[in-house]
Amino acid sequence: MKILHVISSLNLVGGGVAQGVISITAFYEGSGVEATVISFDEPEVNLPETDHLEVVRLGKGKIGAFSYHPQLVPWLKQYAHEYDAVIVDGLWQYHGYGVYKALKESNVPYYVFTHGMLDPWFKHEYPLKHLKKYVYWFLAQYPVLKNAKAVLFTCEEEKLLARESFWPYKVNEVVVNYGTTITEVAKTAKPGDFYNQYPELEGKRLFLFLSRIHEKKGCDLLIQAFAKVAKSNPDLHLVMAGPDQTGWLADLEKLADDCGIAECITWTGMLKNEVKWGAIKAAEVFILPSHQENFGIAVAEALAVGTPVLISNKVNIWREIKEMNAGLVEDDTLEGTQKLIQAWLNLPEEQKEAIKEHTVACYEQKFDIAQAAKNLICLIREDTK
Repeated sequence: MKILHVISSLNLVGGGVAQGVISITAFYEGSGVEATVISFDEPEVNLPETDHLEVVRLGKGKIGAFSYHPQLVPWLKQYAHEYDAVIVDGLWQYHGYGVYKALKESNVPYYVFTHGMLDPWFKHEYPLKHLKKYVYWFLAQYPVLKNAKAVLFTCEEEKLLARESFWPYKVNEVVVNYGTTITEVAKTAKPGDFYNQYPELEGKRLFLFLSRIHEKKGCDLLIQAFAKVAKSNPDLHLVMAGPDQTGWLADLEKLADDCGIAECITWTGMLKNEVKWGAIKAAEVFILPSHQENFGIAVAEALAVGTPVLISNKVNIWREIKEMNAGLVEDDTLEGTQKLIQAWLNLPEEQKEAIKEHTVACYEQKFDIAQAAKNLICLIREDTK
């Protein structure tokens, strides 16, 4: 069986969608599936390791964030018949509409992975943008979803939330789960790989934020909440790791300075390979007080290597974390974030160790992407019998 994924970019700077595609396709071969990805990446752009799949790069799309590309539809009309199924990864850009346009009269089924992009948080937080999206919803996005063989969700919470964002909404909903995988680099990396670059942090109790620097991630809440506890806990240190995609970093650095904890925070930018995994293993906890998080691949990665997680209840996998006692969960507010940090600090050591012991089991039972790949492949095989 051959599956084609269509995505705007495989560059990891763009967030978890690209990482998810790379991770899930790594398990196709073991099930007798060949994977191809078509993207709008330029030929000269360095992409992550993708030896397990074929990558077709069409080059940069046109018309800003919408990424219209005139070559996509002709390419699909010429080659889509060679695949058993096509999967659209992500919404609100031309690649999804291009698949719909090219395949609507074809026998090749297509599926849409929403990757959290129908979460109602965006409607409440950006009402004007939501109104603009409504226009696109009627003109293009809803037909893409309505005509898909199935619309794919990573968990039950995401599926239920998606129903609240737009009307009309009548799609074939399927939960296939999601997750991540542990590479050899992840297995062999050591805290020292991180300390080699940041030797001044060795010996400190590290709270690690590892995600994009973005408003929806609750970075400002984290800084303010951390400030309230750091002064009475001088051995605590906050590591803010991730790319600044929206130019918010300068404001956050000023906020940290105003809160009097600039010296308690290290901004690393995006971490990769051994340094990234070394940071996760060096951290006492991983923390993400996000306002909206479809899945949180970095959360699953932390669990996989034994690092407890402190997350908000807007990270859609919070129920699984709580059920498995692999971390702590609170509201995505300043009060909730402070409570999250303080609750961890107040736990007796034996309870901290108990949580840490549950992390890997939580990953293996709930978030191993190998199982998600099997679910997806089984769905496609059933549909194409």
